[in-house]
Amino acid sequence: MRYFINLSYNGKNYSGWQSQPNKITVQSVLENVLSTVLRTDIQAVGAGRTDAGVHSKMMFAHFDFAAEIADFEQLKRHLNSFLPRDIAIKEIFKVADEAHARFDAVKRTYEYWLVQEKNPFLTDFACYFSQKLDFEKMNIAAKILFDYQDFTSFSKLHTDVKTNDCAIFRADWEKRGNAWVFTISANRFLRNMVRAIVGTLLLVGENKISLENFRQIIEAKDRCKAGISVPACGLYLTKIEYE
Repeated sequence: MRYFINLSYNGKNYSGWQSQPNKITVQSVLENVLSTVLRTDIQAVGAGRTDAGVHSKMMFAHFDFAAEIADFEQLKRHLNSFLPRDIAIKEIFKVADEAHARFDAVKRTYEYWLVQEKNPFLTDFACYFSQKLDFEKMNIAAKILFDYQDFTSFSKLHTDVKTNDCAIFRADWEKRGNAWVFTISANRFLRNMVRAIVGTLLLVGENKISLENFRQIIEAKDRCKAGISVPACGLYLTKIEYE
């Protein structure tokens, strides 16, 4: 039988979601705890692959287990008691046997948090950027993203994917308290894509490149033309949606 897990995590201490040899990842920790509690080897398939240091307020994963789980709340409490403080399971539920956490997801949303005043309590959870920025211009640039589907210029090099096409549904900056938050939604994301987009939008906000330059960067389909990838600490996977 197949089950879905809805979890969240602080990514500071992990080398991303996906299991890697000789590295601590969210997936490997989750699988170890599931295997311990359910007393059988469990493999979890995540809805995405967040990079090292990236946080998630909502991540879905599925796993298969031979027996019927009678009490989901009890299992959740048991798993959370074994998991480290920076990983929390919010719910567990049964799904159809063919349901897939990754391939069935139709929309994903990320937020990037940026602060312009130094705050020691946000060091691990937001990017500190002291230079003056034109957020109105950055929002105009963000709308340019809707004109394109191929985002090779914002993808990490040498990734094993069949296409660099993505359908973007939302991309904008808004002020929340003392922070500026960039929200972007799409059907899928390329590796490092959000951080590269934000890094390039910062160049627009600093008036180092024009709106036309931003368009030319996308059309170049060349990662070397875009801005740097901003620090992982400010990035959050916030929502995953299914049919």
